[in-house]
Amino acid sequence: MAQTVLVTGASSGIGQATAQLLTERGFNVYGTSRKPTGKLIPLDVRSDDSVRACVERVGTIDVLVNNAGYSLMGSAEETSLDEAKAQLETNFFGVVRMVKAVLPAMRKARAGKIITIGSLAGITAIPFGAFYTASKFALEGYTEALWHELRPFGIHVSLIEPGFIATPIGESTQIAAAPLSAYDGVRQRATHALDQHVKHGISPEAVAKTVLRIIATRSPSLRYRVGTDAAWLPRLKGVLPWPLFAIGVRRTFAV
Repeated sequence: MAQTVLVTGASSGIGQATAQLLTERGFNVYGTSRKPTGKLIPLDVRSDDSVRACVERVGTIDVLVNNAGYSLMGSAEETSLDEAKAQLETNFFGVVRMVKAVLPAMRKARAGKIITIGSLAGITAIPFGAFYTASKFALEGYTEALWHELRPFGIHVSLIEPGFIATPIGESTQIAAAPLSAYDGVRQRATHALDQHVKHGISPEAVAKTVLRIIATRSPSLRYRVGTDAAWLPRLKGVLPWPLFAIGVRRTFAV
């Protein structure tokens, strides 16, 4: 019997590629979107009611793929508290809501996989993306704690940490609404540099294949790094003195 997989944020990019690949491989896939079209079903990960309704509609979920999210750019000072909270509400608490919704049934079945799409930004910060970075750092700690807590129940937890991925996330990037002129030049350079790296990033299909590999693995790892930059950058951060590592980051983002 085919496993049932729920993929959040499946209207484009990584979520869409994952839903397509898993469907092709015979899984029973439910893709979701805040504004669903076609076969996608409605889900707003910011809403308890929406999450509950979605999970009840799907029924038994063998694999949850947490992918829904967006990026917010702007200096920490120019970003309002409401904008910062909204970023965490989707990127972090959206994952928390989904996990809490599927866990009762998974615990009862003593089986299941929870796969969350994190980011290289959860390991090394993106200048002018402080709250996007914070949301991904939060996922690192949350997922690691969850791994320990759910292991006795036979539930596997994995976090995928992609580097730059060529997805439409850049097109939907939100910019802090009250910019300060003092940051204009450097913010524009950083945003442009990020756009260029995303444009030349690896394909979302590479992440989708990693999701498939995790599902097919009996005892998957906690973390999976996808892309050359995701493989070597954390290692460099671990061995280089901070001033040297920081120079590389500043050059990467033109700051």
